[in-house]
Amino acid sequence: MTGQNIALSQRESYVPSQFTTFLWWLSTAEKEILVDSVIDRNRYRIIGMTVLGTWAFACFAWTYFFSTIIDSAILAWGSGFFMGFIILSIDRALIKGITKFNKRKAAPLLFRGLLAITIGSFMAQPAVLYMFDKEIKLQSSIDNEKRKIVKRQELDALHKNRIATLQAETAGLRTEMKAKYDEVEKSRAAFLSETDGSGGSGKVGIKDIALAKKNEYQKLDAEFQSMQQKGQPKLDSADQELRTIEQQIKAAEKDFTTYLNTGFLTRVEALNNLLKNNNALLYRYYLIVFILVLIELMPVIAKTMLPSGSYDEKAMLREKMEIELANSNMRHEQQLKERYNQLAYDSDEETLKAFFMMTKEDRNEKIRTMSKKWKDDNHQTFDGLWEKMKKDILTKQEN
Repeated sequence: MTGQNIALSQRESYVPSQFTTFLWWLSTAEKEILVDSVIDRNRYRIIGMTVLGTWAFACFAWTYFFSTIIDSAILAWGSGFFMGFIILSIDRALIKGITKFNKRKAAPLLFRGLLAITIGSFMAQPAVLYMFDKEIKLQSSIDNEKRKIVKRQELDALHKNRIATLQAETAGLRTEMKAKYDEVEKSRAAFLSETDGSGGSGKVGIKDIALAKKNEYQKLDAEFQSMQQKGQPKLDSADQELRTIEQQIKAAEKDFTTYLNTGFLTRVEALNNLLKNNNALLYRYYLIVFILVLIELMPVIAKTMLPSGSYDEKAMLREKMEIELANSNMRHEQQLKERYNQLAYDSDEETLKAFFMMTKEDRNEKIRTMSKKWKDDNHQTFDGLWEKMKKDILTKQEN
């Protein structure tokens, strides 16, 4: 972007365009001074363009960041532009402090560089997430599935002891009942074999041995029925509690699933997981971050590297002149106030002198009157006369 070549006699009439004025504002240059600095006009347009680029990048990065945590697009855009304006204000403050007279001072430049790198590093994160959006979404889904597995393991570990106790109790009862049932079945088979002649006595029908085996079978069967009546409620209760625990675990898993998302931190973690397993991506990631940080550093780099022209000299001289004028104006104001106070004092002094001169004869007359009255009154002492004169005639000092 270059300005028109204007004749020397007409340069004082140069009027910048609105866009040029806007770029100058971005570069923190004073329009009134810069208009007369022909060479510096283009330099500060360049600085203004770098600030404009950084501002646009900041608005984009912050808008994308807020879009990952805010559902409303209008609110995300508004928040993004607000944060972009803050970044713009910081950048303008940084480059405003860089002048011809402090470019060689390491401490201010180091501080500004560190601040710009810090801001640029954070701003680069949303931009990188946007660039690798598809890969990060895939990795986020994998990470969320892993989180579900870990959550299930944690829930199982939480109920592990109680489940083990219930399973041991039910297993013991079932083993005991099965053993009793097998004993009943064995007694029943012995009784039946005795009745059909295939048993030990070899006699068919109900005989003494068969009756004895029948009684033993019925006794064992009654014991089994009693055991079943007592043990089955315990088994049912344990099974019910196990089902309740399983329902609680599934409900907790369902609640946990509702908290799974693809928000900003989840995407950052997914990006880190991608970088751990992909060296090619890791190299390109750092390269992109470096480039994006440079975008934030552009205004500071441009202001530092571009040579200084007459603008900085004029600005310094203008500032020095304004300081001298301010000091001179303050001195003049002080002198005027001091002169006013002196004249007021002289006027008041003349007024006081006139007051005392005009009242002198009246005071003497009042003294003579009081003295005559004291002379005629034999009951009043001289001290009493003096106290009355002090009260009525003498003046009181101002505090």
